[in-house]
Amino acid sequence: MSSIFNYGSGHLTISTVISIASGKIKGVLSEAVIKQVNDSQKAVQQIVDEGRTVYGVNTGFGILANTAISKEDTATLQYKILQSHSVGVGDPIPVEVAKLMLITKVHALAQGFSGVQLSTLERIIWHIENNVIPVVPEKGSVGASGDLAPLAHLFLPLIGLGEVFYNNRQQPTGNVLRHFSLGPIQLGPKEGLALINGTQFILAFAVKAVQRMHNCLEAADIIGAMSLEALSGTKAPFDERLHNLRPFNGNKLVAQRLRLLLKDSDIMQSHIDCGRVQDPYSLRCMPQVHGASRNAWLHLKELTEIELNSVTDNPIILSAEDTISGGNFHGQPLALPLDYCCFAAAEIGNISDRRCYLLLEGKWGLPMLLMKDVGLNSGFMIPQYTTAALVTENKTLCFPASADSIPTSLGQEDHVSMGSISGRKLNRVLDNLEYIMAIELLSAAQAIEFRKPLKSSPMLEFAHDYVRQHVGFAEEDRIFADDINKVTTIIKDFSFVEKVNEFAASKKIELNRDYLGFIN
Repeated sequence: MSSIFNYGSGHLTISTVISIASGKIKGVLSEAVIKQVNDSQKAVQQIVDEGRTVYGVNTGFGILANTAISKEDTATLQYKILQSHSVGVGDPIPVEVAKLMLITKVHALAQGFSGVQLSTLERIIWHIENNVIPVVPEKGSVGASGDLAPLAHLFLPLIGLGEVFYNNRQQPTGNVLRHFSLGPIQLGPKEGLALINGTQFILAFAVKAVQRMHNCLEAADIIGAMSLEALSGTKAPFDERLHNLRPFNGNKLVAQRLRLLLKDSDIMQSHIDCGRVQDPYSLRCMPQVHGASRNAWLHLKELTEIELNSVTDNPIILSAEDTISGGNFHGQPLALPLDYCCFAAAEIGNISDRRCYLLLEGKWGLPMLLMKDVGLNSGFMIPQYTTAALVTENKTLCFPASADSIPTSLGQEDHVSMGSISGRKLNRVLDNLEYIMAIELLSAAQAIEFRKPLKSSPMLEFAHDYVRQHVGFAEEDRIFADDINKVTTIIKDFSFVEKVNEFAASKKIELNRDYLGFIN
């Protein structure tokens, strides 16, 4: 991966935008991009100078589109649009998400169809590179005329207003600008509208969801395989011949991963002739359930990467004589797959909770509640209460926001996507899913120790040992919330999946052998 990304001309991927946000890659403006940005800005200025009517350049906004604005007031209009549209409420969104909004907005504006000044783009890039990140309230966008409210808050600092996060503190923008000996910038014609029209709020949440959900899907296969081993399950349902008869890509990939994760397991060999005919669905149907969620994830990933490289403001400036007022700001293309992935993520939690329950039943050689001395001890009974609660909370979050629409702007904007809610909601489901999977991992790590002296596969033994670096075997009750939080941390920070993948690579095991085929 190159350490430089060219805004406006390069192809932005999810991994690239995250790397820019983390400082691993530097985003720059090439000479060719600078020219196209300047040409677009000159076209807007020519429209103003010639007095031709173009929406948002010399007219009001929304229902006020037919209200003419004088040449003298066009700059003031752009200042006021940032003020008037800054109506967000609620807690600030995560700093990383706001930073992703800045990065994706620069890439969209730098393509040269928005009429912004080069100096405006350079100031936004300054915010990115100096980690002076605007405070953006989480609520207020309906996801249609662009993410108006969050984008207005995102760019208030350009005109010296609003607040920013700097040095891990929320501070007034003016104070931070003075610290850097900077002042507000002067917006030109159309710039305010270009800044607030777009889907960057939805898009930033989609980027984070794609990254986080992929980690959860990878973890789910590893953790599910550990639970299968602990429960003396069979790997027969993962046979490649079976899945070639119903060749959904996600199913085939998960089945392959499970076969590799279970390869060379002494535990698996020890009960090969036990006479048990079938395992419960939460074990037997992992390829079908995990695989279906992978297919949903892939759909979101593909559409998110299209949006990453799209121009989503309005109007589009092709030349001084050719402008198009359309609807590229409408969030529906991401709202629908975000809602679809909300169900898909919730289902990974549902099946994980079922496996947690199976581990507690005291069947197939495991002690009831995964502890030898129960009665005085409750064992792992109560952590499963938490998974049950989180699974149910996720179900309540599965109502699709995109199924609703409320007219705004006195009916001018009469169908909206609500994709901003879809994106936030999916990330809330993923928050809960990471806890659910941590509890299954904690339970499976406890259960698999009752199979000693038999060993699982090398990969699952490594995964178990990694968990044991953070939490120990429970001989008796303790404050399991502490254990849950520790295990959740290694899921949330991606280290659990990364360490298992590194171990697999060290053993020349292609755990994701068919992965490129899956995503292509």
